[in-house]
Amino acid sequence: MPVEQAPSGFQQSVARMVDRALSRIELPDGAGEALKSCASVVQVSFPVRLRDRIEVFTGWRAVHSAHRLPVKGGLRFSPDMDQDHAEALAALMTYKCAVVDVPFGGSKGGLRIDPKQYDEPTLGRITRRFARELIRRGYISPAENVPAPDMGTSQREMAWILDTYKDLHPEDLNHIACVTGKPIELGGIQGRLEATGRGAKYALDAFFNEPDAVHEAGLEGKLSDQRVIIQGLGNVGYHLAQFLQQKDSPRIIGIIERDGALYHEQGLDVADVHDYMQRTGGVEGFPGVEFQRDGAQWLEAECDVLIPAALEGVIHAGNAERIQARLIVEAANGPCTWEADEILRSRGVTILPDIFVNAGGVVVSYFEWLRNIAHVRMGRLQRRHEATRGQHVISAIEMMTNQSAPDWLRDSLTRGTREIDLVRSALDDTMRLAFQEIRETREVESNDERMDYRTAAYLIAIRKVMRARMDLGLI
Repeated sequence: MPVEQAPSGFQQSVARMVDRALSRIELPDGAGEALKSCASVVQVSFPVRLRDRIEVFTGWRAVHSAHRLPVKGGLRFSPDMDQDHAEALAALMTYKCAVVDVPFGGSKGGLRIDPKQYDEPTLGRITRRFARELIRRGYISPAENVPAPDMGTSQREMAWILDTYKDLHPEDLNHIACVTGKPIELGGIQGRLEATGRGAKYALDAFFNEPDAVHEAGLEGKLSDQRVIIQGLGNVGYHLAQFLQQKDSPRIIGIIERDGALYHEQGLDVADVHDYMQRTGGVEGFPGVEFQRDGAQWLEAECDVLIPAALEGVIHAGNAERIQARLIVEAANGPCTWEADEILRSRGVTILPDIFVNAGGVVVSYFEWLRNIAHVRMGRLQRRHEATRGQHVISAIEMMTNQSAPDWLRDSLTRGTREIDLVRSALDDTMRLAFQEIRETREVESNDERMDYRTAAYLIAIRKVMRARMDLGLI
């Protein structure tokens, strides 16, 4: 189909996807523009002395909507970071939180830097200085704006930011909640590191547990019957791929990375590929499989499920016509441009959207923030009580049957609920309920033509955000 106008930037792509959903809702004049506009954005530039020179760094923090507080969103360290990215990602966070019923507003930010070019002590100084600039302006605090890791950042950077905030606000009893995605020893929560990848796996499980959804997408069988290509083995893609290779796993036939792509029809061992990447810095030379230097070409390879799990805009007007997958699962933020989304929809390709699929990170961040605000570990108050009750149940069964209970049942009932069990169970439940709501919205809102999942997800998010704003008198 013809593509309208010039290719959209990231922020414009998000806005046009929102417009598609807004066209189905009756709102007061100007309400749609108010929804799409970013509430505030700060740009900071600061110098840091690096041995024999002084280097100036620039960063941003955008708040899209503060209808719920605190606002939430990652901090990205990337040479491509700019204000457009900050505002687009902040908007996605607003809608993402609404889709999965996490009571946060949307924020995002980052620093224009290639973190690989600096050693750890230097990067620590830069991160702390960036954090100080944002904290002084009120863009980091446990009550108002809570960052988390994103591309180029990790638990390490969150620990540096936490320490900086504590130095500036030693009186804040809840200082530990000023960031999420922290190391466990500093108040982090088990399961946060892999949360986005695990949430994406739960999203896939929810989809393939609906035979009608699978058939509608032109697929057959269960998730374990599918041939999968994954783009990006970073934190999200690696953990998702690991979960996909557990019991009754699909075949991961392709892995696309920065230096090229691997293909093996019998399936790739993700752990082996990841270990090889850790040793060599890339996938080129991995033995026994086909290698393609132009990895982007493998986005167009024949497969059942394509999972872009790295950068935005990798599926665009230039390659959308050649995508062969029947199901695209957006584990990354904004991997499909607006033009590509239009083309893929017209071709009948099913897309599970980013504001649903990769929401696992913010869901578990919410659990971590609650844990920090409550100042108590999840499950701590009831675990021993549950274990004791379980032992009583086992004793009752053995007394009534005059037989010993099997070990698996004894272990299950007497172990007590651990924090990681609660996190995984709640994340699974959240993703399944969100998918059910999206499916129901498609059924109710579709007219002659079946509504796509992205539009349904945006409809849900927009209605929740608008309702909150109206109740607060903000619109």
